[in-house]
Amino acid sequence: MKIAFVGAGSVVFTQGLLADLFAFPELAHARIALHDIDPERLATAEGAARHIAEVRGAKPAISAHLDRRAALADADFVVNIVQVGMDAATRTDFAVPARHGVRQTIGDTLGIGGIFRALRTFPVLRGIAEDMAELCPDAQLLNYTNPMAMNVLYLSRIAPRLKVTGLCHSVYWTMHDLSALVNVPFEEVSYLAAGVNHQAWVLRFEREGRNLYPLLDEAIARDPGLLRRVRVDMYRRLGHYPTETSEHSSEYVPWYLHHDSEIERLRLPVGAYLEIIKENAASYEQTRDALAAGRPLPVEGTLEYAPQIIHSTVTGTPRTVYGNVPNRGLIANLPADSVVEVPCLVDSSGVQPTRVGALPPQCAALNSAYVSVTDLVVRAATDGDPRHIRHAAMADPATAAALPVERIWDLCDDLVRAHGDLLQPELRAELGH
Repeated sequence: MKIAFVGAGSVVFTQGLLADLFAFPELAHARIALHDIDPERLATAEGAARHIAEVRGAKPAISAHLDRRAALADADFVVNIVQVGMDAATRTDFAVPARHGVRQTIGDTLGIGGIFRALRTFPVLRGIAEDMAELCPDAQLLNYTNPMAMNVLYLSRIAPRLKVTGLCHSVYWTMHDLSALVNVPFEEVSYLAAGVNHQAWVLRFEREGRNLYPLLDEAIARDPGLLRRVRVDMYRRLGHYPTETSEHSSEYVPWYLHHDSEIERLRLPVGAYLEIIKENAASYEQTRDALAAGRPLPVEGTLEYAPQIIHSTVTGTPRTVYGNVPNRGLIANLPADSVVEVPCLVDSSGVQPTRVGALPPQCAALNSAYVSVTDLVVRAATDGDPRHIRHAAMADPATAAALPVERIWDLCDDLVRAHGDLLQPELRAELGH
C-alpha cells in the first residue's frame, strides 16, 4: 500500500499524520512517498518520518521526491497539505486588505483572504488531479488544504471521477471542548453536526438520549466570560453551536469585524493568523535543527481523520468521521452542487457520506451565503472569468460589510496585482470599476 503526501514540507502537520499512521500495526509497513518543491523542507520531512517510524516501531518504505509524479505513481491514498505561496502569500492576503480597511483574523476559508488563497491553489489542484487521473486513478484524495469547501468544489467540477474527501478537525475538537464545558466525558457523548466547513452546526448534543444543550446554557450562565466569545454569541441567537473557533466564525458573517465595539466586546484578535504562521515557522526550524543535531523529536498523535480513513479502508474497521463532500441531497436546503460537511461512514468501501436532511432555516441561511461565495470563486476559475472574483467579494458578508462596491473592486485589483503569477492567466486582469 502506498500513501503519498503532497506538500509534505508542512513538516509539523506531516509529523502528526505519520505518528497516527504508524500507530496502526496494519499500516506499519506502508510505502510513504513524500513530495515537496522545497528541497530543505522535503529533507526535513523525510528525516522526521524516519525518526517517527523508529519510535513507533514501524518499518515503512519511505521515499522523498521533488517530482510530484514520482510520488503519486501507483498511490492508493494521496494526502494533500499544500500551501501555495507559503507565508509570503498569506501576509499579502492580510496586508493588502488591511490597507483598504478590511479586518481579518484567519483569512483562509471565506472572506477576501479565502478567495485569493483558493485562486492561487486551484492551478496546483488541477495539476494534482491530472496526475492522479493518469498515475493513480483509483486512489482516494484526502484534502487538508484550505479553503476546504472551495478546493473540494473545484476538484469536483474539474475532475468529477476523482475520489476526494475534505478533512478538518473542527467538529471533533468542538465536541471534545463542549463535553469538557458541560463536565461530561467525551466518550459518553453522542452528537450530530452538519453544514459547511468551519460553519457547521451542532444539531444534536446528547448523553444517553438526554439533551446536553441545557447544561451548556447553565455553564454559560455561570461564566460571563463565555459571553465574550463569538460562537457563544451566535449560539445564543441561532440556537445551534457553530463548529469552529470564534476567530474563524467572526469572518463568515457581517456583524462583528467591521465594528470596533464588537471587536472589544468579543475580544477578537485581528490578524491572529500572522502570529500562527510565525509559530509554525518556529516549529519547523526546531524540527529541522533537532534532526541535524541528532536530538530526539516528540512523537505525538493528532487524532486526525486521514489515518483513520486509511486504516478503515484497508482493514474494513467501521468508523464515522466528518468529511467535506459534494452535497447531492445530503443537506436538503443547501444547493445540490455545493460542498457540505456531514458525517461519513468509512469501511472497506471507502468514504460514504450520510444524508442529514434539512438544516434549521436560520443556519441554512448563513450557509447559503457561504456557498454562494464559494460557487462564484470556483466559477471564476472554471470559466476563466475575472469578474466572478469581484462578484464573490461583493457577495462575501464580511467584505461587503466593510467596503463600498468600488473599493471592493479596487481591493481585488490590488490582490490580483500582488499575487501575479500564482493565479491562472485568465484571472490576472485588473478590471477597475
